[in-house]
Amino acid sequence: MADITGTRIRWIPRLAREEDIPALEILIPLSVRSLEAAHYSKAQMDAALGPVFGVDRQLIRDGTYYVVEQDGRIVGCGGWSKRKSLFGSDAGRPVEEDALDPKKDAARVRAFFVHPEWARRGIGRAVIIACERALLEGGFCAVDLVATLSGEPLYAAAGYTAVERYSIPMAGGLTLPVVRMTKRFD
Repeated sequence: MADITGTRIRWIPRLAREEDIPALEILIPLSVRSLEAAHYSKAQMDAALGPVFGVDRQLIRDGTYYVVEQDGRIVGCGGWSKRKSLFGSDAGRPVEEDALDPKKDAARVRAFFVHPEWARRGIGRAVIIACERALLEGGFCAVDLVATLSGEPLYAAAGYTAVERYSIPMAGGLTLPVVRMTKRFD
């Protein structure tokens, strides 16, 4: 939902619901194939869709995944997690993961995707703010994430620091270069 005030749009993320999954399954590949194309090959994006870039139903069930709508259409999404995985869809995780301990573990920010027609309009930032508020309320004082190369500037602008650059191994011998980033709130 967006609140339009003059020419500014104030994005208001809402918690995702199970019935949003079909729209997310359309949005995610559209976002990846457009917004990641400057950094990754078609083969890399195709290999990453599903295991790396995809819907994580556990985030929705945990009530930690948000969507942003414009005129009833989902134009962005992202969330945070109190579970161990730093990235990826639920396709590769057959069982529910244990919860992290907010006293000693960092929460995870995960699975941000924006419709290409709505990119760079503040949707990602609005979702980051919603995630950070919620994870702080959940008792976490630190957060980790794995950013794509196109996502790194968004997270850096939100105060996240790059701590490691590495590549995720994928099918067919392909890899996906990413950046592990962190932020503390103390």
